[in-house]
Amino acid sequence: MEYRKDGRDILLKQDDFGLDETLDCGQAFRWEKIAANTYKGAFLNKELVISSEDEQGVFRLHNTNESDFLDIWADYFDLSTDYGELKRRFSEDETLAKACAYAGGIRILRQDRWEALSSFIISQNNNIPRIKGIIGRLCEHYSGYPAWQDMKDETAESLAYLRSGFRAKYLVDAVAKIAGGEIDLDEIAKMDIADARKTLQTIKGVGPKVAECALLFGFYRTEAFPVDVWVKRVMANWYPNGLPDCTKGVEGIAQQYLFHYIRTSGAFEKI
Repeated sequence: MEYRKDGRDILLKQDDFGLDETLDCGQAFRWEKIAANTYKGAFLNKELVISSEDEQGVFRLHNTNESDFLDIWADYFDLSTDYGELKRRFSEDETLAKACAYAGGIRILRQDRWEALSSFIISQNNNIPRIKGIIGRLCEHYSGYPAWQDMKDETAESLAYLRSGFRAKYLVDAVAKIAGGEIDLDEIAKMDIADARKTLQTIKGVGPKVAECALLFGFYRTEAFPVDVWVKRVMANWYPNGLPDCTKGVEGIAQQYLFHYIRTSGAFEKI
């Protein structure tokens, strides 16, 4: 990671980073593409506009000071992780090599634990535009993404404005379990991955996929491995005996390359 201040902006030089591949791939729902090379989004209540420059691998973080860049955005965009080395490691496998070559700019967003958990509760059996709409209404109501403490008095009925259907009662249950001490997000971050999965699934409506997504994107548990219909196809066709050893400990990152590859490249149609 290299950066410098440029007036009120930060200019970042970063290999293995693509805005479309990272911000529009279904791992976060508060980013909007506002121009061909520009996204607007937020981490909790800190907003950001980020764009790619003409020079390859250079990005402009608009109206951002150095302190926010180092304290918030460098971590959020996972800039300290060597994705080039991860891709070299994954490329020991033929299919993963193709996936990494196809979408080499994917990075895992290190999101807030509660935001990721609640966002993926909202996401189940839903499409991305509708998910974004629900989360947008939630943020508009609270003038930013609410902490779980802000939602302690909510009921399924009071959340009707979200138009989220059955998911409202799941959000209410999640808040109640955290408030009551049954769920401790800080403790989940320290748990063995099996215990973390089991604990999250005590929340109504949180099944294996939502738990894995929350762990990967909210807790940065890179061994978490979300499986949806696309990843099921990947596993059935290329990895019936499980992922290769080169993904050990970072299966969730490998999953992102594979998910994007099979979903958008047409590779599955060629089998």
